[in-house]
Amino acid sequence: MKIYTKTGDEGTTALFGGTRVPKHNLRIDSYGTVDELNSWIGLIRDQPVNEHTKGVLIQIQDDLFTAGAILATDPEKLILKNGKERLNIPKINDEKIELLEKEMDAMDKELPPMTHFILPGGNQSVSFCHITRTVCRRAERLAAELHAQSPIDVQVLKYLNRLSDYLFVLARKLSQDLQAEEIKWIPKKY
Repeated sequence: MKIYTKTGDEGTTALFGGTRVPKHNLRIDSYGTVDELNSWIGLIRDQPVNEHTKGVLIQIQDDLFTAGAILATDPEKLILKNGKERLNIPKINDEKIELLEKEMDAMDKELPPMTHFILPGGNQSVSFCHITRTVCRRAERLAAELHAQSPIDVQVLKYLNRLSDYLFVLARKLSQDLQAEEIKWIPKKY
């Protein structure tokens, strides 16, 4: 199978189901940003994180492929003529969202209470985590806008929302594990 198809040379691409849309279509931007997010998660996985966290990050990457497939599917072609759903993959469900929550709760138990906003940075690995969090928020905003125009599975929205929280807590945990300074944001009075 060749990687290049030449079918997108004039600025269109196909959704799952065959519908062709412009590459600047909001649906394309949504799942493209989820793909970008997945790449950033891979970069975090390549950082000095423990094996448990690497396993969670791999699960997140798998979930993001699922979310991307959901976003890439033409909603009008989701149900096949035989009544079955076109996507024959596991869905984003409460269990996947609860995994993120449990992971955050476990990390939070080891962290000092947060009393202020925290400036991103302190260590390259921590910074990668913060960048990934902001990409996740962008993916969430795009998916929310898409949902307003053409409803998508709300579990995808919940998952992206929770994932950005997870990435913030992971950044704090990495700061602690890597002995990086967390700088509190304290507004200056002029």
